[in-house]
Amino acid sequence: MINNIGFVSTRFAGVDGVSLESIKWAEVFQQNGHHCFWFGGKLDCDLSKRFLVPESHFQNHQNLWINKRIFGRKQREPHVTEAIHQLRLLLKHKIREFIHHFNLDLLIVENALTIPMHVPLGLAITETIAETQIPCIAHHHDFYWERLRYSVNAVNDYLCMSFPPNLPNIRHVVINSESREQLALRTGISSCVIPNVFDFDSPPSFDLNKARTFRAAIGVKPDDRIILQPTRVIQRKGIEHAIELVKQLNDPKIKLVVSHEAGDEGYEYANWLKTFAREHRVDLHMVTINITDPWDENRKPDNSYSLKDVYAFADFITYPSLCEGFGNAFLEAVYYKKPLLINRYATFVRDIEPHGFDLTVMDGYLSRETVQNVKEVMNNPKRKQVMVDKNYQIASRHFSYHTLRNRLNYVVNDLMGDFAEIPGLKTVLNDKEYYHHEINRMEPNHFEKLSN
Repeated sequence: MINNIGFVSTRFAGVDGVSLESIKWAEVFQQNGHHCFWFGGKLDCDLSKRFLVPESHFQNHQNLWINKRIFGRKQREPHVTEAIHQLRLLLKHKIREFIHHFNLDLLIVENALTIPMHVPLGLAITETIAETQIPCIAHHHDFYWERLRYSVNAVNDYLCMSFPPNLPNIRHVVINSESREQLALRTGISSCVIPNVFDFDSPPSFDLNKARTFRAAIGVKPDDRIILQPTRVIQRKGIEHAIELVKQLNDPKIKLVVSHEAGDEGYEYANWLKTFAREHRVDLHMVTINITDPWDENRKPDNSYSLKDVYAFADFITYPSLCEGFGNAFLEAVYYKKPLLINRYATFVRDIEPHGFDLTVMDGYLSRETVQNVKEVMNNPKRKQVMVDKNYQIASRHFSYHTLRNRLNYVVNDLMGDFAEIPGLKTVLNDKEYYHHEINRMEPNHFEKLSN
């Protein structure tokens, strides 16, 4: 019988796809009577439910030092290997503390066994799962073989071991059909597809005063028309196509707003976009105000803004991504009943488009017909209403919480049927003597010595 569930990742904070989907999973589990707790390097959740470990964040200085020496090169130096294992041991000890502190019955690992942004954390999770035999669901959003920056690396041994691991007490969940096929082809691991979802049974409501305040805060006038790009500023989001669209619409009242900050993959692309927009005489606004998850129970409503406030003032949504694991921004636009332009990325073509959504689409480039379709939707309220209502109905059938609940029940029942009772689990978790010894024998400045 599951009672306490622990979510593990590098962070659960902000409005990245992993954090947002994790909260939806937790909401469904809590509706079923379970209790959810959180482990990560940055956490937005209630203090009583969190286990904050700064070393587990992918931007922690130790992890950044390691990543600089293992990606983009083929050879790994011995002192780098030692640094990886010192951090692995620390994190492994912390994960065991997390399991014991909250008396966890099930772990859900969110992308930390999928993409190697934090190799020591992935190794620590794998070893903990293997040693304790605690049941685990590994939720995979984007694999390392889908990202060019990981194609040359000096840690292929670790990638084969932990990204993802093939252990009998893990059930693997992916977010699209292509990932399921590639995971099986590359590793022999079977998986279940659970798409990203939204609570379409609870229609959205807007605080228009809050939306107006947000609009003013980013320098947009009341009579401006807003095209919203609701994504992070990273190259695969194809934001240059949104700039090109605004240029071709040729309306000085139309402004382009990018809702999420740059930073996860550097600022070079963001700087290029600003230059590109100036050259095309497009009024580009990159939001630097912190945007939170609208379902975050700890959000301060008076002095922070959520995705609801961002979507409330948008006249049209652009989503010209080159590739996506699924596409949270697509579902957000449908949920908030906004018309959108979408690039036909692979997952959209296979897993979303066949459901018959009414959309403006592009196929890698902006055609005159596509630009004309955007104009018609923006200038025809009746056409716009028919489009957004139809899309909401389709999404509520295929991408709502009832879909998530049914598939999670299947995965959990399959997993817990094998691991409902694990002999000696609590004994293993309580035996910390070895780990305390290993941690204590490290010198406080051990990592700094390795770094030098």
